[in-house]
Amino acid sequence: VARRCFPAIHTKDGVIMVGNETTYDDGRGHRRNVTELLEGAKKANVVLEMRQLAMKIFEDYTVSWYWIIIGLVIAMVASLIFIVLLRFLAGIMVWVMIVMVILVLGYGIFHCYMEYAKLKGEAGSDMSLTDLGFQTDLRVYLHLRQTWLAFMIILCVLELVIILLLIFLRKRILIAIALIREASRAIGHIMSSLLFPLCTFFLLCLCIAYWASTAVFLSTSNEAVYKVFNESTCPFSGQTCKPETFNTSNVTKLCPDAQCLFAFYGGETAYHKYLIVLQFFNVFMLFWLANFVIALGQVTLAGAFASYYWAFKKPDDMPAFPLFSAFGRALRYHTGSLAFGSLVLAIVQVIRVTLEYLDHRLKAAENKFAKFLLSCLKCCFWCLEKFIKFLNRNAYIMIAIYGTNFCTSARNAFFLLMRNIIRVAVLDKVTDFLFFLGKLLIVGSVGILAFFFFTHRIKLVQDTAPSLNYYWVPILTVIVGSYLIAHGFFSVYGMCVDTLFLCFLEDLERNDGSAEKPYFMSQDLRRLLRKTNKGRPDA
Repeated sequence: VARRCFPAIHTKDGVIMVGNETTYDDGRGHRRNVTELLEGAKKANVVLEMRQLAMKIFEDYTVSWYWIIIGLVIAMVASLIFIVLLRFLAGIMVWVMIVMVILVLGYGIFHCYMEYAKLKGEAGSDMSLTDLGFQTDLRVYLHLRQTWLAFMIILCVLELVIILLLIFLRKRILIAIALIREASRAIGHIMSSLLFPLCTFFLLCLCIAYWASTAVFLSTSNEAVYKVFNESTCPFSGQTCKPETFNTSNVTKLCPDAQCLFAFYGGETAYHKYLIVLQFFNVFMLFWLANFVIALGQVTLAGAFASYYWAFKKPDDMPAFPLFSAFGRALRYHTGSLAFGSLVLAIVQVIRVTLEYLDHRLKAAENKFAKFLLSCLKCCFWCLEKFIKFLNRNAYIMIAIYGTNFCTSARNAFFLLMRNIIRVAVLDKVTDFLFFLGKLLIVGSVGILAFFFFTHRIKLVQDTAPSLNYYWVPILTVIVGSYLIAHGFFSVYGMCVDTLFLCFLEDLERNDGSAEKPYFMSQDLRRLLRKTNKGRPDA
């Protein structure tokens, strides 16, 4: 096995033996039990099987890599088409989904009523839930009329709430749909924004590579430490020593049985003692740099899309290269604000990592109060991280619009959103639904196409598809890659929607439609809000 000879193993009367003995010589003068040999052989066999699996997977990649790239290109084209179609289909998809939810709830109410009526007169169906008590078999509850009555009441309440929300929020839903359509138009005028996540990804890879190389250099900067070991009393016992000069030192003269043996891998200088602090600082810098790169990408996209919104005649009043102009402004004027916002988020993330480390170390502890306190802290800092990410994202948009510092931008963005909290909630849910639908559609369609292709079920290209050891290898690769591509496209789209939304709210508060303060929003939004620009023609 792996070019090593194993003794012949056989079973005699249910006992595993080598020859006629239950022990064997391991070749180093030691006797070992045969069961140890058997366990080692099993583990070696697992390693060999994993090696064979890895080789087969590698072979599959070598014969299918170009088909995988074709699948990813299809996913990229599909994502682009979906974003373009949102300009025309966003309203239809949202309203169809709302009607489908109402119809599904209506059918649920009807089904619960039919079950409630069908159980009338059956033995034991009129028993109350309190009399029945708790049952491990949940199917028992389905034979009670009271269960179906409760389901019906809950569904009726949900149906009523949704209908009332539609009645009172219909205008805000229409505004959200109009903003999504406007975002599709903005991306159509700034197509280079769809490729910008590649720049962010490249910079993130550089940050991770720098962190990993620094961590490796730090971890391998230790030294082998040797110490004096002896059986009798010796004044030098436990002291460090050097194997090269140990035999000629005074230690061997005073302690003849002393030996200079390896103790541990590390060091005893101040540098080695605080090496863990340097590793911790390295992790902190990873979070800070990664957050800075993400912030740079967000403020660049926000600046480009804001230049589209604040152009009175779109796209004539836009700069020639909006994305590059926004990137240059971000590097020249807003580096400090981005660094400060990234620092705040990095501190919270490092605290979360520290709490996870403490939780891992305290798993074996029996102190339930400490575990409860740690769980509460983890939950609080998770919520804090989510809030800071939300605040930073909107602060970067305000930085891109006005050029104010981070604290001023964060305060203005927060209060602007709080003054329009219902619009924020409606837009957030509508865009979440559309992004979920888009990712599901793209990943699902490309994944199904890859499945039919690699399993030779498409007759037109049956002979073209490669022969594979495991057809799931390229299929899973295409599915994961399609999701990442769709996520990259929709992250740009989401940033565009958020930027246009904040610009829209600012436009409503700053301007009144007069010749001195005209509205910059599109005609669709003005028509929805019944706003007009007086004294100058509409854009």
